[in-house]
Amino acid sequence: MLLTCTPAHGQIEFPVFKKSTPQPQIPNQLTEENMPIIGVWQWNDMVLQPGGYKSTIEQVSMNSPFNLLIPFLRFPDKEVVDEVIHRQMVLAADYAVEHNIGLVPDLDLRSARRAFISSYPDELQEMLRLQEVKLEKKKSTETIIASIDNLNDHYAGGKIPPYNPVKNNVLRVYAYKNGPAGIEPKTLSDITQQCRIEIISEDSVRIIIPPAGKNQPHACAMVSFTLFYPDIFGPHLIEFQKQILQQYSDARLSGVCKDEWGFPPYFPRFYTENTYDFWYSKHSAEEYARKTGGRELLSDCLLMARPMKKKETERQVAVNNFMEMVLQRNILIENSFYDAVKEIFGKDAAVTVHPTWWPYPDFNEFKKNGLDWWGVKRDWAQTDEIVPFAARTALSKKWDSPLWYNMYYTMKLPVQVWSSALAGGRINYLGFQTLYDKDLMRAENRIRLLNYISKTPLDCPVAVVFGHAAAVNWAGPYHNDVGMKLADTLWFSGYPADLIPTSEIENGSLKVDNEGWICYGKQKYSAVVLYNPEFEKSSTAGFFLRAAGGKTALFRIGNWTRDFDGNIIEGNNIFPSEMITAKDYKEAFPEIMSVLKERKIVMQTPARDTLDSRYFTLRGFNTISYFPPTTGSSRLIDGTVINVAGTNNISGDTILKEFEIGGNKVSFDAIGIAAVRLDLNGNPEAIAAGSLKSFRCGNIEINLNERLDLALWIDQNGQWRGVIQGLQGTVPQELLKITRNWKRIGLPESPAKPAVNR
Repeated sequence: MLLTCTPAHGQIEFPVFKKSTPQPQIPNQLTEENMPIIGVWQWNDMVLQPGGYKSTIEQVSMNSPFNLLIPFLRFPDKEVVDEVIHRQMVLAADYAVEHNIGLVPDLDLRSARRAFISSYPDELQEMLRLQEVKLEKKKSTETIIASIDNLNDHYAGGKIPPYNPVKNNVLRVYAYKNGPAGIEPKTLSDITQQCRIEIISEDSVRIIIPPAGKNQPHACAMVSFTLFYPDIFGPHLIEFQKQILQQYSDARLSGVCKDEWGFPPYFPRFYTENTYDFWYSKHSAEEYARKTGGRELLSDCLLMARPMKKKETERQVAVNNFMEMVLQRNILIENSFYDAVKEIFGKDAAVTVHPTWWPYPDFNEFKKNGLDWWGVKRDWAQTDEIVPFAARTALSKKWDSPLWYNMYYTMKLPVQVWSSALAGGRINYLGFQTLYDKDLMRAENRIRLLNYISKTPLDCPVAVVFGHAAAVNWAGPYHNDVGMKLADTLWFSGYPADLIPTSEIENGSLKVDNEGWICYGKQKYSAVVLYNPEFEKSSTAGFFLRAAGGKTALFRIGNWTRDFDGNIIEGNNIFPSEMITAKDYKEAFPEIMSVLKERKIVMQTPARDTLDSRYFTLRGFNTISYFPPTTGSSRLIDGTVINVAGTNNISGDTILKEFEIGGNKVSFDAIGIAAVRLDLNGNPEAIAAGSLKSFRCGNIEINLNERLDLALWIDQNGQWRGVIQGLQGTVPQELLKITRNWKRIGLPESPAKPAVNR
């Protein structure tokens, strides 16, 4: 049947609500076809006025392709638990549903810190600062330890209450001799009771330390600053977060989001303050004692901060346990949030935004959350800013996500729109009000046609599996190295690689299938590189032994001399004999390329541009990684070949191209997007094209008098189905010859000016 109903606006019909049902409704079709176009909506006092949400929702509905909005609810004088916010969200969600838009508000408890501290004043996060001083021999030594100023992020700062300290406490002062090999344990003693302590203010303390004792020329003061921030290990944190979600259960929300969860932000400049800082609380100390069989976290913080003579292994094991504890706790909090959203709002409720904070997997992110990106549940893979593409594509495999979404907002946004589409991703626009750009929205509307035919993420033939414990252990030999140079080199050469931590082996996400392929979600890898396995557990060795003799070629870089608990092992001899070893990524790279070429893995368009990091240098960011160009071709796991072109025109360039897929010739005349997937006989089974003029392959030939946006695919019943975008007249006979089952979607026009309540 020919469908002639054309929406008056440009929205794909997502989400679907049944308004007759009295209970709150959420999307019931989170499918590939209905992958949303996401934007962030920053609420302010104007939105809280009577009907203050209406103009934005109306303009988004009529003049943009956005169908899923993320309200950020960050007010200086209000919290998400306040009835004024809750009541307005209920009304806005109802109004959004009427306009076919889903709301996924940010209901994180960091936006309810006043309420949390009122209920649980003893469950606030502490920062433990360790400061070493050289003691005078004949007189007392005075030292002042202050907290970090402006410990803020997008949940705090400006007029919003910062994470500043509310009190401090001197927990311990040690005296010792610190020699070339580190602290000499025999000289170490607790001299806290001998010190005089003066509290200057809630953010600083003065400590008067007595003269140096015999063989004790050094001292270390350990001061805890209690911050206006919930304790990550607080026993009521998860319960409190769920109570917030339950408060909003009467709103017809499409889901809820949590953004950049973890400890307070800790920027590179803080490492230059001559202190050693740890996230600490009595609750984390209790958990550490349980995990380690009774060890004291406070004393182990000194061990982790400063090397001790003949205690190198003990120090490394302490770091292993501390960082694993941080990782597991943050994953538990995130995934408890995910499960609570599903329980309260229904199984199809969407959970967004990204677990990433620092846009690179390095020591800054380790301190934030233990580098938990791969363990945090999301309905679609979520990242932000300039997170490396190798991590984005890996997350799409982990969560069986047809797409990955990257929140982006800098001047390079038009570039990232096309580059992301080429790599199987989309932009989560921050914030959407600034994006009423006709050319940019035309690009997004062309790209969204891929949603109808793309059922799998980007095909990445190689996985770089880095040792999670080794990377985050600052006392070990491989700290701060997750193998990004190897991953980037592969992307640069036209062979995209997924970046995955070994913790994904332990939790069972990386698998060996019955055919002997190492798999991550739907991805089967031609080659897997184990990168720096130091401190690994037996599960890692067992995994690669199971993969031995299988379909995936195995590589190793770095040695395995100690396990997680510090035991000396001959780990290199445990791994399969056919595992190819290399001393570094430069030596391994040609060996990997040899395997890929031997297996006739088709090269994709190389990623040779560098992600624009100039904005982030203000925060001390100085790392680059590669990303795909704005014109090129790529391949998805299901065999879909995507061509994008957006280098010269933001809205899309002409694609006049002939190419081959497995010896089958394909011809396109389109703009911006030209994608096709072939069946085993070399005939098309899916096509998507922006402003298509002509297409030819196998048993399908299309020649149109006027260009037309369309997607065309064979459904599960073996029948052709199609979508036409922006057509005002009748469906051309050229298309009706293929199928009469066409659906129309509107093509929005940009408004004259942005929405009023920005």
